[in-house]
Amino acid sequence: MDSRGDLAARIVSALGERGQTLATAESLTGGMLGAAITAIPGASAVYRGGVIAYATELKTALLGVPADLLARHGPVHPDVAWAMAAGVRDRLGATWGLATTGVAGPDPVGGLPPGTVHIATTAGQPATRALALAGDRNDIRRDTVGEALKLLWRQLREDDP
Repeated sequence: MDSRGDLAARIVSALGERGQTLATAESLTGGMLGAAITAIPGASAVYRGGVIAYATELKTALLGVPADLLARHGPVHPDVAWAMAAGVRDRLGATWGLATTGVAGPDPVGGLPPGTVHIATTAGQPATRALALAGDRNDIRRDTVGEALKLLWRQLREDDP
């Protein structure tokens, strides 16, 4: 199991011990984050599900991201990541929401270069993190999953009862 798998296993275990649940909202990762969680035996006890909102308008329709926020900042912004995390948490009835949005490349989007990524988690102390990742499209998507798991793990440890 790679380091992402090890981290996902620790997250699944910690959530299970606490009786908490997780939901994911993904844009640039296109389901890879949910796949990393569901690869772990026992994930069904803690993972509520995920929403892949690749199209910008689906961030509003499915996750409740305010349309005016998207109009002001575009889909790649820390506030959008946070709104996605909060929306998926609320809509799927989870304790924690975890979201990814960004530019995987190869071309810039809205003037932002590939590797511009925002991740967010909600519950406990809400947190967002901006990333400037390097590599090709696959590297950026893979590294985003790893960074999202790290962010959630840090938040879980800070929120430890």
